[in-house]
Amino acid sequence: MSDRRGLLIILSSPSGAGKSTLSKRLIEWDPDMSFSVSATTRPPRKGEVDGVDYYFKSQGEFKDLVANDQMLEYAEVFENSYGSPKGPVEGAIEAGRDVLFDIDWQGGQQVRASSLREHVLSIFILPPSIKELERRLLMRAQDSKEVINKRMLKSRDEISHWVEYDYVLINDNLDQTFEQLKTIVMSERMRKSQQPHLMGHIRTLNAEFEDR
Repeated sequence: MSDRRGLLIILSSPSGAGKSTLSKRLIEWDPDMSFSVSATTRPPRKGEVDGVDYYFKSQGEFKDLVANDQMLEYAEVFENSYGSPKGPVEGAIEAGRDVLFDIDWQGGQQVRASSLREHVLSIFILPPSIKELERRLLMRAQDSKEVINKRMLKSRDEISHWVEYDYVLINDNLDQTFEQLKTIVMSERMRKSQQPHLMGHIRTLNAEFEDR
């Protein structure tokens, strides 16, 4: 067993607030950290590898995972099911490796209600302003104006769930926000629940008292 248990790190934000960039930086900072690999019932696309890009499941297999409480969170998207299998995450946590979840508030609620909630660290990323959020979406030049308007409408509902998270960061300066994020992760790794060796150490200390 590792000296510590891994964290199940949830990062959520409205689109354009910087969540994806911060997630990539975390993985680069600690290569032992990994993204959670989702399961899906949609067919593999060209070049996608089972167990790397997704765990590809039939509808029956996916339903069995849900029925047997083996999914941390799941949802239906355009007639296909997507979710986070519990087994690989449990294995990583016991091995002392952090797992990063890039999911929305709904998925976050399910994970925080799961059997692994003791190891959850949830962080919400806010933009400095709505004007800046829209500017970032426009600067990405990835979506049409219509899609950006839909994202902006959705962001209000997403932001309303900030209070459900352990930490909230305002991403006004990316480098500064990343430093804050690293500080949070390093601190949370020292939580009592993340240090399985503590109880043994306490027993040793108590035994030493008896031997005095």
